[in-house]
Amino acid sequence: MICYKCRKDAHDEKVCPYCGTNLKIYYKVKNLSNIYYNDALEKAKIRDLSGAVVSLRSSLKFNKYNIQARNLLGLIYFELGEFVDALCEWVISKNYQKEDNLANKYLAEIQDNQGRLEAISNTIKKYNQAYSLCVEGNIDMAIIQLKKLITMNYKMVKSYQLLALIYMKEEKYDQAKKILREAQKIDTDNPLTSRYIKIALRELKKKPRVKKHSNDTITYMEGNDKIIRPRRFQYYSVGSSLLYLIMGLVLGTLAVAFLLLPNAQKNANTETNQKLKSANETVSTKEGEITSLKSKIKELENKLKTDGSTADQMQNTKNTYESLLNAYVMYTGKDYVGAGDLLAGIDTKYLSENAVNTYNTINAQIGESYMNTLFAQGTNSYRKNDYQGAITNLLKVVNRDPAYKAGDASFYLAQAYGKAGDIPSAQKYYQYIMDTFPATKKASVAKNFMMTHPAAPQPAADPNAQQQQADPNAQQQQADPNAQQQQADPNAQQQQADPNAQQQQPVTQ
Repeated sequence: MICYKCRKDAHDEKVCPYCGTNLKIYYKVKNLSNIYYNDALEKAKIRDLSGAVVSLRSSLKFNKYNIQARNLLGLIYFELGEFVDALCEWVISKNYQKEDNLANKYLAEIQDNQGRLEAISNTIKKYNQAYSLCVEGNIDMAIIQLKKLITMNYKMVKSYQLLALIYMKEEKYDQAKKILREAQKIDTDNPLTSRYIKIALRELKKKPRVKKHSNDTITYMEGNDKIIRPRRFQYYSVGSSLLYLIMGLVLGTLAVAFLLLPNAQKNANTETNQKLKSANETVSTKEGEITSLKSKIKELENKLKTDGSTADQMQNTKNTYESLLNAYVMYTGKDYVGAGDLLAGIDTKYLSENAVNTYNTINAQIGESYMNTLFAQGTNSYRKNDYQGAITNLLKVVNRDPAYKAGDASFYLAQAYGKAGDIPSAQKYYQYIMDTFPATKKASVAKNFMMTHPAAPQPAADPNAQQQQADPNAQQQQADPNAQQQQADPNAQQQQADPNAQQQQPVTQ
C-alpha cells in the first residue's frame, strides 16, 4: 500500500515504516472507495447508469487515486453521450498513473479515429444548436435538429430528454412518452427521465379516452382464431388498384407541369433575354461604326458629284474607304487573312485621321494572327509540294517582316522559289538568310544552294532598265507606268517592278 503522506510503499503495515503515519483511517477510507466502486459496477451491469455515476463520484471523493473507478466513470459518461466529461476523467486518470492504465488505450482509440472524433464534435454542436433554437422559440427547427442528433448518436440521453420536453410543451404527451421510453433503455433509472415520464403519464390520464363503438367492428371465428375487422372494410381489386395508381401518376405529372415547368420556362426566358440584350448591344456598337464609315463614303460620293476636277483622287479615296470597311467586316467575322490582305492594299494618305486610327487599330489586332495564319498556310503548302501556293502566302509574310520567326519565312520562301524553278528569286532570299542569320543551319543550306546555283552575269546598264525586273522564263517586257501601285504575283514567273518593293524585300545588294 502506498502511504498517502510520503508516497512510499508501506506494504500492509498499519503504520508507515518511513514516516510513522498511522494508516488505519486511510485503510478504512480506501475500503469505502472500493465499496462504492463495486456498487457502481453492479448498477452499470443493469444499466442504472445514473446511479453508477453517483456511486463512482462518492468513490472518488474518498480516494481520488482510485484509477479503476475514474476509468469506469469515463466509460459511463461516454455511454451517456457526455463526451467532454468522459475525456476529462480519462485525462486525469492518465496524469495520476501514466503506465498500465486503460485510460491511455481509450484516449488513443479516439485520437486515432479522426472520423469518430469529428462525429463527437458534430454531435455536441448540433445539441447546442437545438438548445439555442429552443431558447429562441424556433420549436420546429429544434425538433428536426434533435431527431437528426438521435439518428447520429442514439445514446445521448440529453437529446431524448430535450425532445421529450419539447413534445410535452406542445402537449404531445404520447410522443414524449415514446421518446422517454427509448431514453430509459439507455439509462434505466435516470431521475430526470423518470420525472418526465411521471408528468407525461399524469397528463395522459387527464385526457378523456375515445371509446370505439362496437358497431364499427365485426368479430367472427375462423377455426381456432378470432378475427376482428372493421365493418366498413373494403377490398380493392387489381383493376381498381391499377386505376388508382394511374390516377396518381397523372396527378403527379400535372402537379409537376403546373408548378415546375413555368418556373423553368421563366428562367430560360430570362437567360435568353439577357443573351439577346447582350447581342443587341454588340450589334448596335458595330452597326454604329459601320454607319459612320458608310456616311463617310456617302459624303465622299456627294463631294465627287460637286467637284469633278478631283474625280480620280476622290475615286481612290472612296475605294480606300470601301476597302477599310470590308476589312473591318472581315475582322469582325474573324477572317484575319482576308482583312490583312485588304489592309495591305490600303494607302493611308487617302484616309482621315480617325480612319487612320481605325486602320492602325485593326492592323495591330490582326497582325499576329494574320502572320501566323499565312505562315502556317505557306509551310503546309510547301510540305504538300504546292510551291506556288507557298510562295503566295509566304511572300505576304516576308513583305511585312523578312525576319519573321527567326528568318523561317524567308527561308521557306527561298526553298519554294527554288523548287518552283525561279532560281534568281530563290537566290535573293538565300542571300538575305546568309547576311542576316550567318551562324545558323539555314545559312549553311543557303550557302550550298548559292554554290550549286551561281548567279547569272548581269547585262549592261540601261537607263530605262531601272523600272524593270529580270524574268528568268521570258524576255524583258516594257514597264507599266502604273506598276508602282501593284504587288508581286507569286503565281507567275515574272514580277513587275515596284520602287517601294525594293525597300520591303529582304534582299541585300
